[in-house]
Amino acid sequence: MKANLRSSKTLTVALALVLINVIVILISLNTGSLRIAPLEVVRTLFGFGDFKSSLVLFDYRLPRIIITMLAGIGLGISGAILQGVSRNPLADPGIIGLHAGASFGLIMFVTYFHSLNDKVALLIPLFTFIGGCLTALIIILLTYDRYKGILPIRLILVGIAIAACFNAITLFLSLRLDEDTYTFASRWLVGNVWGRDWIHVIALLPWIVILTPIGILQSRKLDAISLGDSTAVGLGVSVLRTRLSMLAIAVALSSASVAMVGGIGFIGLVAPHLARRLVGPRHQHFLPVAGLLGMVILVLSDTVGRSIFQPNAIPAGIVVAAIGGPYFLYLLTKTK
Repeated sequence: MKANLRSSKTLTVALALVLINVIVILISLNTGSLRIAPLEVVRTLFGFGDFKSSLVLFDYRLPRIIITMLAGIGLGISGAILQGVSRNPLADPGIIGLHAGASFGLIMFVTYFHSLNDKVALLIPLFTFIGGCLTALIIILLTYDRYKGILPIRLILVGIAIAACFNAITLFLSLRLDEDTYTFASRWLVGNVWGRDWIHVIALLPWIVILTPIGILQSRKLDAISLGDSTAVGLGVSVLRTRLSMLAIAVALSSASVAMVGGIGFIGLVAPHLARRLVGPRHQHFLPVAGLLGMVILVLSDTVGRSIFQPNAIPAGIVVAAIGGPYFLYLLTKTK
């Protein structure tokens, strides 16, 4: 009975978040230098708009919104997985150092390819993923104990140190770029949503569509790990294998997401906490809700950033940081 009530509550919360996101999307479609009436937005989406409205919505605004939706889902679920793997409520792809590795991968890409357009853009998530994997590998090597396996308590401390190293390397390499590429890299690092074409949607979509269901299907193992390693082993869970596989999923989701929206932090920290408060601690319930919350937060942040100081836009990462920073300090005061 309690499980059914929990599942019903999860479904209700998920539907409410989808409705909120639809409202935010409609507002976002009307946000920009060219105003389109809400009714005209709906007409255009169903194929009854004029040429100008269709051009603005389908060629400029809609791809960007879909990018923020996909990236928000990826960052929210990635953060939830990392908190489960590390058993640390302060774990986040940015804090643990994965974003720093992804930044290093992106800088290597722009250094050697000198292109951010067309089909070459399909390689960007791959390079950020390689950078994230390199960071994760170093973190695992430094936190692994041959008797106790991966030590969760070391993950964040080692991740912060590794992030500092990669950030220094990234800054050094970015100073050697030409002016236009450096401008792109600097805006990317503060969380600027640069993926605005359908080719970028195609580049990000497979990562989210394939890895998100896999992560949710493996969520029961995270419930076992949250009880402690010895208890998880007693329940028949391979702790080391589960940690490595779930960590790989978290790295892939976060690296692919930031490839298109820049180094946005705190979504992976805030979304899982809010999801846990809404639907409880079981990963099979709050993992998908964390993804939906991440989607709402990022779409809303990008919309606010594009509209509050028109015609100038504020990177979504700055808006997210304005929310996530105080919340992170709140969590620090509440976490023992």
